[in-house]
Amino acid sequence: MIRPHLPRHGSCVTIEAIISDQTVTPMNDSTPTKEERILQVMRQVLTKIAKDTYTRPGHRHPLTDETVNDIRHCLGLITARESELNTAAGREMSARPRFIDEPQSSVVVPLTVPGKKDKDKQ
Repeated sequence: MIRPHLPRHGSCVTIEAIISDQTVTPMNDSTPTKEERILQVMRQVLTKIAKDTYTRPGHRHPLTDETVNDIRHCLGLITARESELNTAAGREMSARPRFIDEPQSSVVVPLTVPGKKDKDKQ
């Protein structure tokens, strides 16, 4: 199936593109459904709102405490629904956030054979 070109804003797909895309159907288990894409975008938008409205300690936050709690509640509902969809599709939710300075679970060690280049030059 050929997927339609989705307009992009920066590195993210615009919300209008996802909502207006009526032709995309799941091709396999790894292709997200429309509902999954909407949940992903909503998570991104709510997270960006939290980042954009961050204030330093001691300063007044532009959002009310009720609004902050509502955002947390929405993120929790999104996570719960994503979990339900993954369980129904038989997929694991193994993706976890990582800190940049967190050590990786595997280490790639390059192996070079000494003298291999010397043989090629002769």
